[in-house]
Amino acid sequence: MTEPIRFPTKIAVLLRNDLASWQRLNVTAFLVSGIANALPELLGEEYRDADGTGYLPMFGQPVLIFAGDRAALVGAHSRALGRGLRLAIFTSELFATGNDRDNRAAVQAVGREKLDLVGLALHAPRNVVDKVLKGASMHP
Repeated sequence: MTEPIRFPTKIAVLLRNDLASWQRLNVTAFLVSGIANALPELLGEEYRDADGTGYLPMFGQPVLIFAGDRAALVGAHSRALGRGLRLAIFTSELFATGNDRDNRAAVQAVGREKLDLVGLALHAPRNVVDKVLKGASMHP
């Protein structure tokens, strides 16, 4: 039996715990696209089936999903920015927009302290992610 791989870093998504199922899935998809764009080195190799058909590469390490209330998101956001980490964020206003331009405008219209965060994603060393997400629990 081979030993499991232990990664020195974590990719983590924190979702507000009052989101509908479709919102959790939508927010997660958008947030991890930000991580993939900012850190393409996290992507593994292209996949191939036994017939040689190629498929897109995915992250080479697990993405951990956490949940918390609004206070947990605000705290994590503040701790991450205080540590100089880059984040992907999703605010409640983005559920009403339909494109990237309007998404960016909706975020830009609100000051950092007043963002109505429903999700955020980050990549950092394991212990840093643990400290940033203090108080959040693994998503059920």
